[in-house]
Amino acid sequence: MLQPPHSSLQVAAVPAPRVPARDRDQDAPWHTEAVCRRDEAGLFFAPSKEPTAARLSREEAAKRVCARCPVMVECREHALLQPEPYGVWGGLTAAERRVVLARRRRREMELKKAARPANQIAAAG
Repeated sequence: MLQPPHSSLQVAAVPAPRVPARDRDQDAPWHTEAVCRRDEAGLFFAPSKEPTAARLSREEAAKRVCARCPVMVECREHALLQPEPYGVWGGLTAAERRVVLARRRRREMELKKAARPANQIAAAG
């Protein structure tokens, strides 16, 4: 029998203190400190044919877990660089990551366009 996704999920009200990356053990991979390692993966990945209301509720619960994670930034960058096509990573859904990636691509294109005239002037001079 299917149960509603994480209807009894309780998230700690006080976020864990963030440890700067430089103060962490540099030999251990970032994901060893991930808070989500202690939660079930179903919170971060959608079951097939999940109703919209259930998906939104589950994603918000996953984001609350991410918000208290000391390696949220590393997780988000991993998901953006891979790119991870599914699930909540670093506090962002797959759709939110697509928006971030599109903005990054647009910014890179704008920077390249801005640098092009400067390079042409330097080459001519």
